[in-house]
Amino acid sequence: MDDRFFYDEREETKQIPLVCPFCRQENPYPIRWKVRSKKASMPRGASEEDKKRFAKARTYMVRVDDLVACRNIRCRKRFEISGQSVVLL
Repeated sequence: MDDRFFYDEREETKQIPLVCPFCRQENPYPIRWKVRSKKASMPRGASEEDKKRFAKARTYMVRVDDLVACRNIRCRKRFEISGQSVVLL
C-alpha cells in the first residue's frame, strides 16, 4: 500500500521573515507548504506490514517553494531558500 493512503494533504501559506542575500533587506515572504496529516483511521485492506507503517506515520510539512523574489523595489532578484525543507509536527 502506498503512503498516500495514510495521509490527508492540504496546502498552507506562512509568512516567514527572510533576509535577501543581495541587498540585505529583511522582509516577510509568503512560503507555501504542503501539510500531510495522518488519517484518524487506517485504510481498508491493509496488511500487517501496512499496519506497522501506519503506526509509525506522523504528521509533517514539506516546503513547496524553493525560490522567492526580493521585495525591495531596487533589487527584485530571486534567491533560494535554504535551511529545513521538512518539518515534523
